[in-house]
Amino acid sequence: MRISKASAWISGYHLWIMVFAISLLLLGASTRLSRIGYSGESIEYQYLVSKGNSYPPVFAYWICGTKGDKEKMLRLLKAIYHPRNQYLLQLDADSSDSEREELLVSVRSERVFRAYENVNVLGKSYTVNQMGPSALAATLHAAALLLKISTDWDWFITLSSSDYPLMSQDDLLHAFTFLPRDLNFVHYTNKTSWIWKEREKVNQIVVDPSLHNPIRKSPLFYAVETRETPDAFTLFEGSPWVILSRAFMEYCVEGWDNFPRKLLMYFSNLAYPLESYFHTVLCNIAEFQNTTVDNDLRYIIWNTAQGAPDVLNMFHYNKMVASGAVFARPFQEGDRVLQKIDKKILKRPANGLIPGEWCSDNGRKNQSMEASSSKEEYLCSTRGNINAVKPGSYGIKLGHFLKKLVREGRLRSNQSCPCTI
Repeated sequence: MRISKASAWISGYHLWIMVFAISLLLLGASTRLSRIGYSGESIEYQYLVSKGNSYPPVFAYWICGTKGDKEKMLRLLKAIYHPRNQYLLQLDADSSDSEREELLVSVRSERVFRAYENVNVLGKSYTVNQMGPSALAATLHAAALLLKISTDWDWFITLSSSDYPLMSQDDLLHAFTFLPRDLNFVHYTNKTSWIWKEREKVNQIVVDPSLHNPIRKSPLFYAVETRETPDAFTLFEGSPWVILSRAFMEYCVEGWDNFPRKLLMYFSNLAYPLESYFHTVLCNIAEFQNTTVDNDLRYIIWNTAQGAPDVLNMFHYNKMVASGAVFARPFQEGDRVLQKIDKKILKRPANGLIPGEWCSDNGRKNQSMEASSSKEEYLCSTRGNINAVKPGSYGIKLGHFLKKLVREGRLRSNQSCPCTI
């Protein structure tokens, strides 16, 4: 087997399959997870959250970032915070130890996060190449950690520091309340011209050095020779941004049969595996085939010429809001459009949380002597009912849209997996 000069030192890609598997084990073994909460301030979360089909669901958010993203991640966290949910924040190894520590200190400084103990920060991190299988390994690692923290959540949502919500958590929780909790929101590509390009991509053998180098990110290595498209399973592809059910993530992480692990070995040498892995698992396992919704609920404008999404700004505001999407990306830090979303859509005060039934006095500063001495802002000093939500027009509209899909039978269609590579 011939390998390009850049990777001539590699004896064969089978070695990297083993490296990928070992890397997943090392990621789990070296994890240092910081739980936010202090005795005397924390609330018994599990006794506050009521579960059941008549109650709002629970989302498990993974927010990932890199060097210089601390402030963006904190802003995003506050824009999507709700006491019902679970949150995992991760800065990759391109960020410094001091930046990760600053992120932890910033989260710990907010009393509401300490009280509900539902925000977690990954202290010891590793390199992640968004083009390679190290990104897939990080996603599975995050899901495994969230499952370890709690098994009471219903959906796993992946976000980057460049994402931002287009509706409040009360809106989103309301819209998802009456949906089957086994649904998976994954967008599939259905353009024939793209399918043939993807066929070439899956036959290309790549190596991601970030799987074994925990400190320094390196570009992917591409082998000269290719491999045949597998016939043991059918490959599917689409958007890397997903909203996946807990049952499906348990299957991917714990895998009560061998398919998720077998597929993981194949994807250990594939570029952009996040665009295919979960899509392929869903469409090859009968238990999950009829649980897919062909919609990732994101607003993204893909620039084909640049091979990347357009950065969103004020020019995109009207179309973005009218799209009905739940999240949009990517944004630049400090762009005026974020301030407009906060003011017009989320009703979020500066540096505050979004008002809702769970918090009736959001944004006020506690005038007590303790707050004056610590200069700590009480983002919510009067707590309400975290099992009740008060949706606005965006949540009601999204709820009607999702219910319409259910009525028309699109969620249970055999065409739920439309794109085959």
